[in-house]
Amino acid sequence: MDNKEILNCAKDPKYISGIYNYCDRWCERCQFSSRCLNCTIVKEQFGDLQEIDLQNEKFWQKLSEMFQNTLVMLKEMAKKEGIDIDAINAEQICGNDDIREKNSIVDILSHMSMNYAKLVNDWFESNENLFYEKEYEMNEIRLIPTHNNPAKEVESISDSTEIIHWYQYQIHVKLKRACESASEEELEEDDFPKDSDGSAKVALIGIDRSISAWNILLSFFSEQKKQIITLIMLLENTQKNVENRFPGARGFVRPGFDEIK
Repeated sequence: MDNKEILNCAKDPKYISGIYNYCDRWCERCQFSSRCLNCTIVKEQFGDLQEIDLQNEKFWQKLSEMFQNTLVMLKEMAKKEGIDIDAINAEQICGNDDIREKNSIVDILSHMSMNYAKLVNDWFESNENLFYEKEYEMNEIRLIPTHNNPAKEVESISDSTEIIHWYQYQIHVKLKRACESASEEELEEDDFPKDSDGSAKVALIGIDRSISAWNILLSFFSEQKKQIITLIMLLENTQKNVENRFPGARGFVRPGFDEIK
């Protein structure tokens, strides 16, 4: 697509202006790819965009519904397993009180999100054998008449892993941008929507989806219950800190994504 074609497309009202400013850059999983100019420019990679949009909308809707009950269920599970959720707090993530007093909220959020990303790496590296064992188990099940659907289970594990890895570092990047934008906005006086809120909202969405994905993995790897619940609680703690720092983030209206269709 040359520059002239791009300019003509930009005038087409079907494209949502600015939709790519507050997205998670996961075009293959986006339900608005057919209405995004960026995606159209590289549509050769995606094929039938409208068909993919419908599939992705159902995918994220299902994950969102799962998130609603995840935290309540996990807290009850943690209590039964004797996991001290109160111990998984900002002090454990960010260090002692003296360190936190010297750090700004920017440093705290940055430390929390980067520490989560590191812990995700540690978990997958130390549990790589679990996935091989699960694959072997699924292959065995295929040979035995059963009510289980091994192909569906493999897909669920694969999707969940993909979600966790996609947002693993993006949460940190978006929070860093949110904090930097907030510092600049303190010098401005206007009523425009804040970029800091928009960036923080994308980070929160990544956190929400990661929590749901970890919950799915928990259902397959129950022997990793304590480690996975700890990771989820770290995400929840980060979520609370982000919402406290950016109280307008959840209400930020992203072009296309949050507007009434």
